[in-house]
Amino acid sequence: MFNAMAVGALAASLLMPMATADETTSTPPQDKITIGLNTVNGSGCPDGTTAVAMNADNTAFTVTYSDYLAQTGVGSSATDFRKNCQLSLRINVPQGFTYAIAKADYRGFAMLEKGATAMQRANYYFMGESATSFSSHTFKGPFVDDWMTTDQTEHADMVYAPCGEQRNLNINTELRVYGGSSDTTKTTSFITMDSTDTSASTIYHFSWKQCS
Repeated sequence: MFNAMAVGALAASLLMPMATADETTSTPPQDKITIGLNTVNGSGCPDGTTAVAMNADNTAFTVTYSDYLAQTGVGSSATDFRKNCQLSLRINVPQGFTYAIAKADYRGFAMLEKGATAMQRANYYFMGESATSFSSHTFKGPFVDDWMTTDQTEHADMVYAPCGEQRNLNINTELRVYGGSSDTTKTTSFITMDSTDTSASTIYHFSWKQCS
């Protein structure tokens, strides 16, 4: 399997709001915020290959993967063309505040032969709510380069965690690669969010509000 350096990936839109929060977006809370992985599942994030960290200024958090790669062609199994990861995150927010995900930056690396295509997609939602639709991005070969995608939620569409409740944030990401018209008997195409550089991780940006 290829070991290409890249960064992980993902984000989309959240759910209908259940929180009662002021309309004015607040500055981030000054208290320390902790984040942890509650559960990790998927072929793109085997045990011990995923880490999360809160930014020091409480404006965002990062997700870093170290074995997230989809490929097709020479050296690939029948299931390698699709990799996915499902994360359940526990974010401990100071009393009186709630948050939404305003933007997500995904980065990675891809090597696609002419005729091959790849797709990166993601969604996220609060525990106990229905999953939202995925936001998808497609790459076409020939392509050999770093890639970056950004999913941004309009202010009016941001959905905040319920005030006064602990709701885990579920994040789903997926990578796929298709050989298409490329010669998969002689070549390999792949896309990755595998990262060996913790400074280049998927970044999820918060929007904060104070609860009423």
